[in-house]
Amino acid sequence: MTLSPSYWEDLRATVPSIPDARELFGSRILITGATGMICSSVVDLLVFMNRELDAGITILVAGRSERDAKARFSGLAKGEDGLVFVPYDATSSDAVAAPGGVDYVIHGASNANPALYMQHPVGTMLANILGLSAMFDLARAASARRVLYISSSEVYGQKDGTEPYAENDFGYLDILNERAGYPSSKRAGESLCVAYGMEYGIDSVIVRPGHIYGPSIRESDNRASAQFTRMALSGGDVVLKSRGTQLRSYCYSLDCASAILAVLVRGERANAYNISNPHAICTLGELAEAIAAAAGVPVVYDLPAGADTGVHNLMENSSLASDKLESLGWVPEFGIERGVMRMMAALRESGGVFSV
Repeated sequence: MTLSPSYWEDLRATVPSIPDARELFGSRILITGATGMICSSVVDLLVFMNRELDAGITILVAGRSERDAKARFSGLAKGEDGLVFVPYDATSSDAVAAPGGVDYVIHGASNANPALYMQHPVGTMLANILGLSAMFDLARAASARRVLYISSSEVYGQKDGTEPYAENDFGYLDILNERAGYPSSKRAGESLCVAYGMEYGIDSVIVRPGHIYGPSIRESDNRASAQFTRMALSGGDVVLKSRGTQLRSYCYSLDCASAILAVLVRGERANAYNISNPHAICTLGELAEAIAAAAGVPVVYDLPAGADTGVHNLMENSSLASDKLESLGWVPEFGIERGVMRMMAALRESGGVFSV
């Protein structure tokens, strides 16, 4: 994805939302899953800080494909912006080498495509457990200051009612459900964070993002928000395959990235924080309407007869309380209407190109 003028201005607007951001200046931050939707936005924020604020942050981009990383980040291909590639496979427990050391680790490598949970359930679980374990081993060897684990709102399971989930709310999770490997292994990853702290004294924090949308979506992303965006950009109808009543916490990708950095700097050790914008809690149908309105196209409801139902999030209500996150001093920048408009503007300016 080209960093379009609109997106660059969004980065500029987002940085003030990170409390004590200067504590990251001059540090070395290793990020797994860096070409994914969420962590690529984190990298973009750090790149902005290096270019505009002379932050001097070394950004270690960890992943399997150096080619994909260079395609996503022009500074990596040019040897600029403090970007360095580190080979890493999230499904392996092999030791990871990070020459020069690491101050912070952000572990975001995970299968975030619901359809692939079903096709590759073993790899999905390994990335969430073995991949995280490898990051803790790296942090331990490097005497890193902190590890941040990107978990998921799916750890909460199902509960009745429409009240947002607070960090200590847990509902029912059927561990034998065919897509349960994802939320179950995310739960295990959170327990692993606490275990490494107890046994080895490693400082860690956890974030639980809700439903993230934005211009950093990948071509392979088949989540509803990504499909709506593609339909709207093409000028076609935004087609909804359900009644759209599911209640979700939506968050613009850069708000999610600033929240991650806020927790990295200010979060309390061994604690979990929801990532949710209180001004962007809405139903799936309302999101579809907002995206369609931004593109000037209609919404069409096309209810299938049970097709692919196993792929979808089983939670009818996955709205998240944001009080704990906001108590750190984080303030979201993009409500749902503004976030959708800025996403569409950035994608149009970059030719509608999604990240690799």
